[in-house]
Amino acid sequence: MEAYSSIGHLNVCKGLDLMVLKQHVVIAKGNWISGFPKEATGFFADQKNRLPQLILEEHVGISSRHILDCTNSITIGKYSTIGGFRSQLLTHSIDLKASRQSSHPIRIGEYCFIGTDCVLLGGSALPDYSVLGAKSLLNKAHEENYTLYAGVPAQPVKKLTDEYLYFSREIGFVS
Repeated sequence: MEAYSSIGHLNVCKGLDLMVLKQHVVIAKGNWISGFPKEATGFFADQKNRLPQLILEEHVGISSRHILDCTNSITIGKYSTIGGFRSQLLTHSIDLKASRQSSHPIRIGEYCFIGTDCVLLGGSALPDYSVLGAKSLLNKAHEENYTLYAGVPAQPVKKLTDEYLYFSREIGFVS
C-alpha cells in the first residue's frame, strides 16, 4: 500500500497471495475481496500459472459494495473507477468439459469507468479509455480504446473521443 492510498470501513479481504495499492488508490466501504491461495491444494491444482492477486495502479477508485473474486489476477489500470455499487468481478467458474473449477484473469485498462451493477467474467478485458455501461456483462477481451461497451453480453456501442476530460484527469475519484 503506497502513499495516500486508503481502504474504508467494513471491507473484507482474504485468500489473496498479493494485493498492491499504488499511490492515491481509494477503496471505499463494504467491498468483498477474496481469492483462493496458490499453495492451497485440490481446487485449481492444474492451473500452475494462476495468480490470486489484486493489482491497483495509481489513482484507482473502487466505490462501495462490490465483489472482487481474485482467485486469479485482477489488474486495474491507473485512473480507472469501479463506480456505483453491486458490480462483480468473477475470475473463477466451472469448466463443464473438464468438470473442474477453472479461473482466468480480468484486466481493466487505464482511464476506464465501470458503471453500477456490472459483471466481469474471467478472461475478460476492458481496453484503455473505455466505459462499461451500467448492468453490462463483460465476458470476453475487447480491444478498441475510447469505446462505450454495454449490454448482455457487452458489445461496442459508441466511439468516445479523447477530448473527454475524464480521459486526461490527474485526480482519481471524480468529485
